[in-house]
Amino acid sequence: MAFSLDPASSAEMDRIKQEIADSFDEELEMEIDESRLETLLADLSDHPDREQVERRVYFRELFRLQHELVRLQDWVQHKGLKVVIIFEGRDSAGKGGAIKRITQRLNPRVCRVAALPAPNERERTQWYFQRYTAHLPAAGEIVLFDRSWYNRAGVERVMGFCTEDECEEFFRSVPEFERMMVRSGIILLKYWFSITDEEQQFRFNMRIHDPLKQWKLSPMDVESRRRWEDYTRAKETMLERTHIAEAPWWVVEAVDKKKARLNCIAHLLDQIPYGDVPKAPVTLPDRVRHDDYIRQPVPAELHVPDRY
Repeated sequence: MAFSLDPASSAEMDRIKQEIADSFDEELEMEIDESRLETLLADLSDHPDREQVERRVYFRELFRLQHELVRLQDWVQHKGLKVVIIFEGRDSAGKGGAIKRITQRLNPRVCRVAALPAPNERERTQWYFQRYTAHLPAAGEIVLFDRSWYNRAGVERVMGFCTEDECEEFFRSVPEFERMMVRSGIILLKYWFSITDEEQQFRFNMRIHDPLKQWKLSPMDVESRRRWEDYTRAKETMLERTHIAEAPWWVVEAVDKKKARLNCIAHLLDQIPYGDVPKAPVTLPDRVRHDDYIRQPVPAELHVPDRY
């Protein structure tokens, strides 16, 4: 029996297809190099609908921006800069996806991600910022905070993990804490990823029904849906009280994941002046061979079974 979807269901199906395509594209992104990029874009050009045009633009721009991120990384090392980038936003807002695209092609010894778990008993008795300062960069390093000390103004406040007095002390302290960081020579950037109520609902449902993504949905995330307005009020207060000249907030409109990633990376690159670093040419030396060395075969029992 034939059946048709109503307009609302059809729109929902389109969104689901886009979400699935985005998951596939994530795998493609790691395989892209300059020689394969043009072939990939040519394949997409055989399907000149709007979605494929957008994918071509996305792949081309992402690859170009990642080239620039490598140049920035080299500059940070060369000049001994210290860079901190904070990513905040609601659960499922796309912070992790943006962080992944930034770090995809960078040296993990230069650019690392700090994603701190809930504090343990000892850490709860420390000065609030103490466990975060241990992750700040030395010269020539970039640190991306996947959530940061702003947990206090968001999840801790909304979920009742801190008192209002503790939250008020945070608002008094954080501007000076960040000014101290900037005075010490740290370049500090703060991004808030913004999505709509409807988009978060959709992304949570996708996680619920996708076995490969269910791990992303914690009990805290589920509770955050019920407290959408509480989180909104907390966010508005946080942005108002911690937006300072030395370290302003930048809001990334993140309903469209791909555009959000590109916009964030392009903006990040604009905030830190950088240039080319002179590099000495690399020449591989001739391999040394010894007449008295005979390579021994690897015992068969040490081999991983060849199943594919």
